[in-house]
Amino acid sequence: MKFLITGGAGFIGSAVVRLLLTSTTHQVLNVDKLTYAGNLASLDSVAQNRNYHFIQADIADRLAMDAIFADFQPDVVMHLAAESHVDRSIDGPAAFIHSNILGTYSLLESARAYYLALTADQKSQFRFHHISTDEVFGDLSIEDDKFNEATAYAPSSPYSASKAASDHLVRAWHRTYGLPIVITNCSNNYGPYHFPEKLIPLMIINALHGKPLPVYGSGDQIRDWLFVEDHAAALLTVALEGTIGETYLVGGNNEKTNLEVVQSICALLNELVTEKPADIQDFNQLISFVADRPGHDLRYAIDATKLQESLGWQPKETFESGLRKTVLWYLENTAWWQAVLNGSYRLERLGQGN
Repeated sequence: MKFLITGGAGFIGSAVVRLLLTSTTHQVLNVDKLTYAGNLASLDSVAQNRNYHFIQADIADRLAMDAIFADFQPDVVMHLAAESHVDRSIDGPAAFIHSNILGTYSLLESARAYYLALTADQKSQFRFHHISTDEVFGDLSIEDDKFNEATAYAPSSPYSASKAASDHLVRAWHRTYGLPIVITNCSNNYGPYHFPEKLIPLMIINALHGKPLPVYGSGDQIRDWLFVEDHAAALLTVALEGTIGETYLVGGNNEKTNLEVVQSICALLNELVTEKPADIQDFNQLISFVADRPGHDLRYAIDATKLQESLGWQPKETFESGLRKTVLWYLENTAWWQAVLNGSYRLERLGQGN
């Protein structure tokens, strides 16, 4: 089969691309605009695979997307391209409106035009899989039940509002135009190749440099953590086996406060790092509490029962095993994140398209 992956140079997208190319014989076309969060170095291990192709393009560019559909003729679209950082959405929401709403609209229209021209047999194979977030549901109190597929939308940030809008568009294109879609909403991902602005890699890298580990408020915000490779496996399962028109929630069943996450990172670094930065005896001493983020959601938690029971997916990693793998990866792959920090990863993009 032919898989068109949007945002395949991003954190989750690159995990999906790597999984497809290492565990299947499907063809993969990675379409990525290569914003700051797109890093082709995350795909070095599969870049020479004969089934892999890359095109740099903006999903909001309708002409470019029409040409890509016509040339590649995908069987499955997995739409992961998105702006995804809450703090950035607060400081500059325009990019989130452009990519997450206008980009999704443009991609849907290209997909619809392509789908309508397919034969009946080809139509029966085609899927448009939209990958979203649990943040569209707002937040939960400590006592509330976990999010499920029937939870009402109540986004809190420009980021989550833009993703909620994209979810609604995808469902509307299914109901109004008959586009065969599936949707997934996931909890917080973590793992290798995570962009250093996000909580877990930021804490690891700051600690290794002896810098403060800033924790919002008192650090009591709760997130459900999902190892990125478990998420990629879930996405492939839904793309191939999910029921058309259905939504599936993907979670790791690992609720942790942000402070617990940071303390767990410190414990692993205390164990694994033999040469600590100057004057650091215990990485926990770097933890500092800073003013809370505006509108900070208290708790996210996902009930993944539907996905587990209907499609048989189960996460392989516990939070403890996944976090250990993640910390070890950052300790062993300093060149990857140092290139992100110094900006050189953006200079390596020239000549990468094919």
